[in-house]
Amino acid sequence: MAIALITGITGQDGAYLAKHLLGLGYKVYGAARRNSNYNTERLEILGVEKDIKIREFELLEESNIRNVLEEVKPDEIYNLGAQSFVAASFKTPLYTSDVTGLGVLRILESLRSICPESKFYQASSSEMFGKVLETPQNEDTRFYPRSPYGVAKVYSHFITQNYRESYDIFACSGILFNHESPLRGNEFVTKKIAKAVARIKKGKQDQLKLGNLEAKRDWGFAGDYVEAMHLMLQANIADDYVISTGETHSVKEFIQASLEVADIPFEWEGEGIDTCAISKKSGKKIVVCSEEFYRPAEVDSLLGDSSKARKILGWEPKTKFASLVDLMVKYELENN
Repeated sequence: MAIALITGITGQDGAYLAKHLLGLGYKVYGAARRNSNYNTERLEILGVEKDIKIREFELLEESNIRNVLEEVKPDEIYNLGAQSFVAASFKTPLYTSDVTGLGVLRILESLRSICPESKFYQASSSEMFGKVLETPQNEDTRFYPRSPYGVAKVYSHFITQNYRESYDIFACSGILFNHESPLRGNEFVTKKIAKAVARIKKGKQDQLKLGNLEAKRDWGFAGDYVEAMHLMLQANIADDYVISTGETHSVKEFIQASLEVADIPFEWEGEGIDTCAISKKSGKKIVVCSEEFYRPAEVDSLLGDSSKARKILGWEPKTKFASLVDLMVKYELENN
């Protein structure tokens, strides 16, 4: 039985990956920070919390990392742990850099001396492309990060590549574009939209405030993307892959699709910062823009080219944009 260690096990990706690996017959260990209180809500929603062994794991403390690796002796390590909220990285740049960047180095250095035969997956991010220099973005596109989070992810991406080439470690990075689900954290825009739309539908909220509605992203379903993570570690040669749908949609489109799923008649008015959605029923503004939600440095558009993963790994995204929005909004309508 193969053994997998997943950092960030209590997050969206960790939960979906755990379920996927358990379904394949893996023994799964989850690594979680001590002060996270092991919030297993997402694992419970997917019905897998009882099948996972949780271990205290701190990306800031190498001795702790070494102790866990010595105990678990994993065949595969999936590093999904990070300070992963872009907006928060502007407020905590040093912490973000230490956890999201140097935390990866601590794992790799521990792996190199304790379990060098273990396969390693690093969760890279489309935020590394930032101010994009070509569209769509692929594995050879130059990085131009626009946030401390993006910069930290670039470091973690290159240090993973460096350890692969320097020490012959089977280490891969998945450059994942935005991937969402009902399990997405409340601080992320898609979850914020889905939850607010459900509350507006039920009369529990009057208005949703957001930042740049014209920002465009390549949005996929997290459940599809974790399958790509696993496939990378089953390949004959360790390499890096872009994982994306190849379609781009604006925040405004996500809002519109969400309101339509919730059957809330509306119309758009204004442009730029003055853009708002007006309820046809009440005549009130139910979605407005606010400068407080704009980033200090905005990433306007991201669009991934995952042709390499499709060709070599045989991976394909299964969930279309409309189905993703439908899944998220209906979940909130049923559970919010």
